[in-house]
Amino acid sequence: MKASNALSGISRRDLFKLSGQYGLSSVVLGASTFAGAATLPELVKAAESSYEKRFAKEPKHTFKLGAAGFNARNLLIERAGVLEFARDLESRTDGEIRVEFIGDNQICSQTSCVEKTQSGIVDMYSASTQNSAGGAPYLNVLDYAYMFRSRADQYHFFYSPESVSLLRDPFEQRHGLKFLFTHAELRGIQTGSSFADKPTVTSIEELFGTKNRVTGTQLGRIAMELLNLNPVPIAWEETLDGLKQGLIDGAETWASAVAYANMSPVVSQSVDLKFFCGTEHTAMSASVFDALDGELQDAVMESAYLAQVHVQAANEAALVNTVGFSNPQLPGTIFAENNVRVASLSDAEIRKAEEMCSPEFQPAAWEQWRERLNGWSGGQDTYQGIYDVARQIPADTKAENVEPRRWWKA
Repeated sequence: MKASNALSGISRRDLFKLSGQYGLSSVVLGASTFAGAATLPELVKAAESSYEKRFAKEPKHTFKLGAAGFNARNLLIERAGVLEFARDLESRTDGEIRVEFIGDNQICSQTSCVEKTQSGIVDMYSASTQNSAGGAPYLNVLDYAYMFRSRADQYHFFYSPESVSLLRDPFEQRHGLKFLFTHAELRGIQTGSSFADKPTVTSIEELFGTKNRVTGTQLGRIAMELLNLNPVPIAWEETLDGLKQGLIDGAETWASAVAYANMSPVVSQSVDLKFFCGTEHTAMSASVFDALDGELQDAVMESAYLAQVHVQAANEAALVNTVGFSNPQLPGTIFAENNVRVASLSDAEIRKAEEMCSPEFQPAAWEQWRERLNGWSGGQDTYQGIYDVARQIPADTKAENVEPRRWWKA
């Protein structure tokens, strides 16, 4: 694997010692400035520099950011923007806000970060919207099948001022959380050992009847049931073993999640079904945000905007250059080195899947959740509203070419 890892040559003992001296956040933020492996003296210097900048003055506010399983290494694989956000916010506020980054599942996991933010254990969190939907059900609004055609559609929606009424305001009003920014991919089926010796998937029929892991999203399960994909709820940390041992045929997730979570050795094919969102978002407690003075609130929003622009460019590049989610694949990428084949489906096959499971063609299956989400949004037609915003751009727009906009400014 050629993913950059500044900490790869550093012993656990030295890392603990360094963290004890400068704090884990200063070490992580220092490590994230390296493009490759760093020596211990280089890391000491970077951690010291980071520490001196961050502790030059006493902050008005110190926020804990629970980053699920993320760290400086895997955030160079899936570019979720969390460290860039933290670093920019500290710099932009001249140290008046200090962010304590707590990753590696030390304070919260993919499923618990949202609840720990709601209860005040952490102030900010980063996790997938789908895993967070258990504690914040309005996030299901992103998971209608085939509402988005592409990653470009997703970015266009998240930048759109219309995302405020359709996503951000109801999420804040109902769950007490402020949606800041997100990475954007679309979920497919990541097959395990049972597909290793099979030809590369070219039709959705080849997936019918398979048993697949599903996340916390209720709407994702509807799509999987309609596609005959037998959703099985399995904890993320148990998915790797399930794929390896053939207990499940596949897992619904996205390409860079496979790569960052070290699942590539047990995944045989990454089937690009594109059937609903894979969005690793960062949010914060709305009450914590509201307690800031206006200038610091503006700083949080501007740092969130910078992080969103960073993610849009960096994750698109990482998908090709680091993950290997392309046909043909670049040599040395994570997928290429682990023999993960990218199964790209034709437009006709994607259309077939869409007609089998999307609310446009199968409205009855979605009616109950659609009414619930519409009610929570204040009576808007959430599916149609987001669908229409996503299609304001041409279907062939590349994700990196979507125009960034400050969504809170109409």
